[in-house]
Amino acid sequence: MRYVMSQKLFSLADSFSIKDETEKDVYFVKGKLFSFGDKLSFQDTEGNELVFIDQRLLNWGPTYELWRGADLLAVVKRELFSFIHHRFTVDVPGPDDLEAEGNFLDREYTFTRGDRVVATASKKWFSWTDTYGIDVADGEDTVLILASAVVIDMVCHSDHRRH
Repeated sequence: MRYVMSQKLFSLADSFSIKDETEKDVYFVKGKLFSFGDKLSFQDTEGNELVFIDQRLLNWGPTYELWRGADLLAVVKRELFSFIHHRFTVDVPGPDDLEAEGNFLDREYTFTRGDRVVATASKKWFSWTDTYGIDVADGEDTVLILASAVVIDMVCHSDHRRH
């Protein structure tokens, strides 16, 4: 299914809206003001928190934990020593880790699990800033992938935040 993610401009904290392919709101991401490191709440349209995104400050490189209630869902981290193009790992408990690779500055990248592409992010169909599509394969954890895309956006586009 295709989702459209947009960063809300002119907000005091990081916030995003995520719509489905019919342009219906399905998720919101709301940043917390006055916190050490990024802290965001990934919510459904009724305000129920689905994932809490928490930046770990004392790590080598940008590192974020994704929490589903009291359970650690994943750790999203940018690889430090990838010179040709950047790479992010989405370390989930067990053997189902994801890797995101591509051109993050232009918002053109893929999520893979092993040799299989499970999601693609692309801005090529959207002309306005900070808006892009994310196609998630059937059977994948949509919230995990979309929350990971939020983290990647914040890490790669921190200079465009808090307009």
